Amino acid sequence: MKHISIIAPDGQTSMSTVACIVGANQMFTEASAYYTAAGHKPAYRIEIVGLDKEADLGNGLLTIRTHTTIRQLAKTDLILIPAVPDSFDKNLEKNKLLTEWIVQQYKEGAEVASMCSGAFMLASTGLLDSRKCSTHWRFADTFKAQFPNVDLQTDMLITDEHGIYTNGGGYSFLNLVIFLIEKYFDRQTAIYCSKVFQVEIDRQSQSAFTIFSGQKLHGDDVVRQAQAYIESKLDERISTEALSARFAVGRRNFDRRFIKATGNTPTEYAQRVKIESAKKAFETTRKTIYEVMYEVGYSDLKAFRELFRRLTGLSPLEYRTKYNKEAMAGLG
Repeated sequence: MKHISIIAPDGQTSMSTVACIVGANQMFTEASAYYTAAGHKPAYRIEIVGLDKEADLGNGLLTIRTHTTIRQLAKTDLILIPAVPDSFDKNLEKNKLLTEWIVQQYKEGAEVASMCSGAFMLASTGLLDSRKCSTHWRFADTFKAQFPNVDLQTDMLITDEHGIYTNGGGYSFLNLVIFLIEKYFDRQTAIYCSKVFQVEIDRQSQSAFTIFSGQKLHGDDVVRQAQAYIESKLDERISTEALSARFAVGRRNFDRRFIKATGNTPTEYAQRVKIESAKKAFETTRKTIYEVMYEVGYSDLKAFRELFRRLTGLSPLEYRTKYNKEAMAGLG
């Protein structure tokens, strides 16, 4: 029988930590029961694992009893790390033994998955260096600043690389658990759990939920001024050449500095800012697609639709239907 470990970190945590631990434990337990009832031999033992027999969670609001501790558990096959605050580094020393145990288990063949902001804890182990990772879009800037060697992909709902899994934000950890249930049990068990817990199966992106605010936690004043200029000229199409000339920086050097500071090229940044403005218009007004498109500097409807879908996962009409029921009622 193989072993699944759900980590209960000690110290500063949030109620999201509790939700991840309890939710993952309940779903894997249900999966195991269904799998066994279907005629299979019991395949996995699911346990909550911590430094001690008890762990304080939710900033002291709750105490959770672990099934076992890392000192008692010699080997596991899958480790799930729950959400932690983005200030997890403040409790890094307190959880040093836990992170060292995760690294050792991975070296001995265990797979590791982080839920939501649990990516901060996983990244602190060094296992994510030069690998893809996702986390909640709200923490993207902080994550990039703390872990510049990690390839952060916040548009992706789930990443899967070399036995390391990460996922996006909030309750999308449920989608990761369904994904892992399919991998560790089978497709039918995953479908069953998706129906019991009412979690959409095979979701791939969290783009529709992202609110783009731009990476501002950097020290490049020129880039920061360029960002502000782009954001103030939503209805204009600004070339990179014009932008670099405006701030008296060579084109190549400007591109390099902008990418280093924000993670986007100037063109990508302008596109994201414009689409974010368009999203807000679709959410809060009854403006037509054409009106919104012109307001953010586009005149080609096909190009606007393609860009909108690429960055949000939805067409402009689908997005408005999803987030602005008043506007759609008015059209009816």
